[in-house]
Amino acid sequence: MASVLHLRLISPPARTGEATTVLEDCPGVTNIVVLPGAAREPAGDVILCDAARESANEVLDRLKWLETEGSIAIEQVDLSLSRVATDAVEEAPGDPDDAVVWEELAHRVHADSRMTWAYLAFLAIATQLAGIGILQNSPILIVGAMVLGPEFGAIAGICFGLLRGGWHLVTAALKTLVVGFTVAIAITFACALVSNWLGWIDIGHLLRNAEVQFIVKPDRWSFIVALLAGAAGVLSVTAGKSSALVGVFISVTTVPAAGYAAVALALGDWKEVYGSVSQLAVNILGMIIAGTGTLLVQRKFWPQVGRRSSV
Repeated sequence: MASVLHLRLISPPARTGEATTVLEDCPGVTNIVVLPGAAREPAGDVILCDAARESANEVLDRLKWLETEGSIAIEQVDLSLSRVATDAVEEAPGDPDDAVVWEELAHRVHADSRMTWAYLAFLAIATQLAGIGILQNSPILIVGAMVLGPEFGAIAGICFGLLRGGWHLVTAALKTLVVGFTVAIAITFACALVSNWLGWIDIGHLLRNAEVQFIVKPDRWSFIVALLAGAAGVLSVTAGKSSALVGVFISVTTVPAAGYAAVALALGDWKEVYGSVSQLAVNILGMIIAGTGTLLVQRKFWPQVGRRSSV
């Protein structure tokens, strides 16, 4: 994750001095440039600056009025060859990897919680791969399906909504999760039903899949794994660690449980349907609890995380 952010601000000329004073006052802000009258839409002065990631919350909080009176844009700086930028990062309290830019996180979870055709397609394909892996007794296919599933974005949205009391976001993310899994299970059920009619599969396949039986046997360890995965997932999202998020996908059996439920439903094995649905519910509940708790800890207790932030 970039330790320096680049901010492009458009300010009404009458308040440019106020905005630059805020930037000069905040620790960790440097490379301040003012271009009077350079902006055309909206009209105003352009202010450019670089800020240590740990300082972003304070800057955004104090310049919140620019959302309506001007404009704020933030970019990640992948490489900054500047002594003053290095000094700014050192001056800002905390560590860049620990800093959560709450506005950035809000935009990300809102985007990831939307129900789109791409989201439905990825989840449906992942669930079908999981169903095939179950029928073929193939842990490799199961892992592939876990990695492909996009459901954690909606789970993170629920966690963030619960943290902020944003019930609209919670409702939207929950709808995305429920509708997504319903569509994915329905499509996989239809494919399994056709395969059963063609004689390609039968209930015997569910009796010979010892390698993947853990999917339909939720226990205390399932819930503990879900808690750990939820915490790690939120940390990976806030810290921008995509490799860690892949590990989270592999840890929990949400998509495999959905695939198992669809196949068992098509083959009429109600005991396995119950077990897989229970596993799915346990994993989602555990991740929501742990994810929300992790965000709360980040906001309240981590150094500089959420300090003087109005989240």
